[in-house]
Amino acid sequence: MLITPRSTSIGATVTQIDLAQAISHKDFAQLLLALTTHKVLCFPKQSIDAPELRDFSARFGSLQTLRSGQDKTGFPEVSVLSNVKREGKLIGIPDAGQNWHTDMTYNRSVGYANALLAFQVPMRDGRVLGATEFCDTAAAYADLPSSIKQELANATAIHDLNYYWEFMRREKASPRAPLSEVERAAHPPSRHPVFLKHPVSGKQSIYVNPSFTTHIEGMSKEHSDTRLKTLFEHVLMPTYRYTHQWAVGDLLIWDHLSTWHNAIADYRPDEPRLIKRCQIMADRIFTPEFVTAALADSA
Repeated sequence: MLITPRSTSIGATVTQIDLAQAISHKDFAQLLLALTTHKVLCFPKQSIDAPELRDFSARFGSLQTLRSGQDKTGFPEVSVLSNVKREGKLIGIPDAGQNWHTDMTYNRSVGYANALLAFQVPMRDGRVLGATEFCDTAAAYADLPSSIKQELANATAIHDLNYYWEFMRREKASPRAPLSEVERAAHPPSRHPVFLKHPVSGKQSIYVNPSFTTHIEGMSKEHSDTRLKTLFEHVLMPTYRYTHQWAVGDLLIWDHLSTWHNAIADYRPDEPRLIKRCQIMADRIFTPEFVTAALADSA
């Protein structure tokens, strides 16, 4: 297995590994460390499908089952992100992730990672479309002015699924129906620290995002809006960003605890995009000691 970092703080490519095969304890520990260090890992040219994607993802934590867009081949933990239609019906979620966010911050139990596998990638005039952008929120935190770090050191913020849901309906003309009262009750607003400490790296990250964070607690609306605007603009600076241009067979996994991402919707309905996804919950406790022991045991 070869891990080749990008020149920036975020992103690495992993080659000489076949994810159709079971991953050894040592390789998993190396991948966990690489994910923590580089935040986004790309495994190119993988010839796998939903069952292998599910098994790989489940090594990192339990998998969330969504209400819509499920893979129809018997793997409810795998969802489909796609604008492709079969028999006149969309086979997946066509507009997921089209704004800067971190998945599942609206949950009380947050997400740890996402794993996506590309089957169809839109092209136009030889140019790849439908890229995914990332921001390194840990590097962004490190560069914050000390005054902001001190002010928000113990602050908490509220995250709300309905806030994003209505943004998509209002601003992106999403065809999704409003959340029902039952669905809203199942996903009430949640509270998380503004700055989150990563369990493996020990580094802090900025854990608010434009899609789900409604306000910082204990502040006036004006003060909260100002602080959030400052944080959002800071994270989105070019120095913290990386854009992944997809290729068929790419498996991409990224760390939710120290990134934002955004799906670029620059392709038409007749330019097919089909990606399968697993959303991984942060319910397994990985620590530096876990990684060190796993690597030592396999030496």
